[in-house]
Amino acid sequence: MLDILAITGPIYLCIALGFSVTRWGLFAKADMRVFGKFVINIALPALLFNALSQRSVGEIFNGRYLLAYVLGSGLLLAAAFLWSRVVAKRSMSLSSVMTMGMTCPNSGYVGYPILMLTLGASTAGVSLALNMVVENLLIIPVLLALADMDRHETGQWQRAVLQTFKGLLRNPLIIAILAGMLVSVLGLHIPSPLSRTVTLFAQASSALSLFVIGGSLVGQQMQGLRRTVAQIGLGKLVLHPLCMLLVLTWLVPLDDPQLRVALLLTCAMPTMGIYAILAQRHGHEGLASAALLVITLSSFFTLSALLWLLRHAAGWLA
Repeated sequence: MLDILAITGPIYLCIALGFSVTRWGLFAKADMRVFGKFVINIALPALLFNALSQRSVGEIFNGRYLLAYVLGSGLLLAAAFLWSRVVAKRSMSLSSVMTMGMTCPNSGYVGYPILMLTLGASTAGVSLALNMVVENLLIIPVLLALADMDRHETGQWQRAVLQTFKGLLRNPLIIAILAGMLVSVLGLHIPSPLSRTVTLFAQASSALSLFVIGGSLVGQQMQGLRRTVAQIGLGKLVLHPLCMLLVLTWLVPLDDPQLRVALLLTCAMPTMGIYAILAQRHGHEGLASAALLVITLSSFFTLSALLWLLRHAAGWLA
């Protein structure tokens, strides 16, 4: 078990440090937004560019990985949304926000550091890039469009989808993915001074992103939300990896054992850090913030258990 804690321990100690120093007033919660903007706009794009530009196109573009991720997340997305909307009789927007909490993992802030410690920086970087493509081009736009269908104005959801895709064209993460793939396709050599500069910024992403997650959890409230939060947490930490295991076992088996583990671990990650921001548009930021707090804290135990199973029971990890 100590070998598993050697992976998850540093991750959650960084989160705990961010929470503690913000709770004690060394940093303000507003500072976390500034740090988060640095990670999203500079550090993570640098990491993605490095990971893609230094590998061949064949290694980067893995159609089976993308298909498996779409099917595994899509299976849970459809089931969770229909259950919330049809069985529980919730609104379109609340059903979409709950489903988003179950199907959108924190691939960048938590996922990459754990995959890096488990599988190495090379596999973790490629997995992060492929995850970002699916999440930003498919899962998030679909859920935002469904949420906007609560607004009865004609064409509202179409405009929401259009605005989402327009925003992607200015998203530094998407730009970094495209730039890295272009460098790989053209076989360009990045000058050493520039390459080292990009690497320096990329190395700042892991610790700072975890620190930001911790600081952002300060002050989150749970009033009257426990049952709904528990449902979102069950979907994210249990059902999402189970759906992916089903897909990897029966529908889209992957030959590369490292990418197989990367996919399964990705789906077991806590909910994405911008969950509350996206939910705010429809007035569900309180629920999203509470769910983010509980799921992030609970993921220490579920991820540790999954890593133990992969290493000692299933034999997926050496």
